[in-house]
Amino acid sequence: MSIIIMILLLSLLILVHEAGHFLAARAFGIKVDKFGFGLPVGPTLYRGKAGDVEILVHALLLGGYVSFPDDEKDCDLPQDSPERFMNKPIWQRAVVVTAGVIANVICAIALVMLVATVSHKLPSGNFKVYTAGISAPKDASIWKSGIQEGDRILKVNGCEINNAYSFITLVKNSAKAGGLISQTTVDKNFSKLKDLNPGLSKDEIIPSGIAIRLPEDLDKDVITMDKYALKGAKYFKREDAVKFNEKLKPLAEEIDGKTVYVSDGKYTMYEVAETLSNGVHPINISVERGGKTIELSPVYPDEKGVIGIGLKTEQIMIETKTVPAIVKGSCIYLWDNTYLMMYSLGQLFTGNIPLKDMHGVVAITKIGGDMIEKSGKSSGILLAALISMNLAILNILPIPALDGGHLFFLFVEKIMGKPLDEKVIEIISSVFFSLLIILMILVVFNDITLLVGK
Repeated sequence: MSIIIMILLLSLLILVHEAGHFLAARAFGIKVDKFGFGLPVGPTLYRGKAGDVEILVHALLLGGYVSFPDDEKDCDLPQDSPERFMNKPIWQRAVVVTAGVIANVICAIALVMLVATVSHKLPSGNFKVYTAGISAPKDASIWKSGIQEGDRILKVNGCEINNAYSFITLVKNSAKAGGLISQTTVDKNFSKLKDLNPGLSKDEIIPSGIAIRLPEDLDKDVITMDKYALKGAKYFKREDAVKFNEKLKPLAEEIDGKTVYVSDGKYTMYEVAETLSNGVHPINISVERGGKTIELSPVYPDEKGVIGIGLKTEQIMIETKTVPAIVKGSCIYLWDNTYLMMYSLGQLFTGNIPLKDMHGVVAITKIGGDMIEKSGKSSGILLAALISMNLAILNILPIPALDGGHLFFLFVEKIMGKPLDEKVIEIISSVFFSLLIILMILVVFNDITLLVGK
């Protein structure tokens, strides 16, 4: 039932979008020949009439369209008819083209305000994160940190912790011998190594049998992330890091925990410094306990990026008990989530998020269904609101075959003083439509792979 509700919500968003085009066209006296639900690929499930408009439902229920007489070659409407889309002023055509996007934005606002009005609260997207017990070996550093069950985790390495994901991501990327080393840290540790062993040069192989002292106060990489990586809006990448040379693993095992290293005649001083630097990454945790902020002793994750504590979370809600609070809370909710959505979209276009992580309607339906089942219908409605904003953003992009592409052609027409050749527009739109279909197939494949792999 939860999945059915989510499918109905997604269908509503598509209908709202196309209704926006339809109503705007009728408002300007433009004839609408067809109102299609789904993409005109494959079989047509339903064909009927509503007045002079043909209603079609296609098997590929992943979109929709409104068709004008200008789109039909065999239309008997005169070429100079005022009911034709192309015979309307550019500004009216631009309004019709963008009406679907506007309808989706209005729909998103309405859905969020509905939840805010009925529930008297909206999720802020931020959580209070608490410790929920320690389950680590007795020699683990977590026991010496001073952490207690029920502590609220405020910061890790100076980064504010507003959700469990950010804490887990910071800890996992601070795994012992994680393989990425800051060049600055390597240079600092080499300097300390050189001070203890002044007779050896940077790139000189340390002669076999020579014992060298290892610094006990090593510089350690402290992993930090920006707010977008902490929110999961982009992948965490260490721009200042170099990859650890896997050939140095035997050396790492040899010097682990030692203060003196006896050379076997294979490695240089700088390689020793590099190996020492690929050790531990401290986790400096600030917690709130009894109304006070406490700085814990450093914690060191193991090779798997585990420190051995459980977590529990409590979502911070936005109270919406009055009309001003409903309006303000809804605007904040939509703005914050839309901004993150646009940022993530930018990461996708720049290649920082790979296409394999792009998902669509199948995954959304499953995730939305799960949300409704676990958290109630309000969660599904809020997700539908965000999807409606997502549809608006994607459709306004200047890509042929999307609303933004048609708007771009109108802009070109305004600049040139005449419309582009219809055949050119048709060819460009067909190419991009085909590319969109291929992208949709890829996205559905990603969705199925995700669901099968759980």
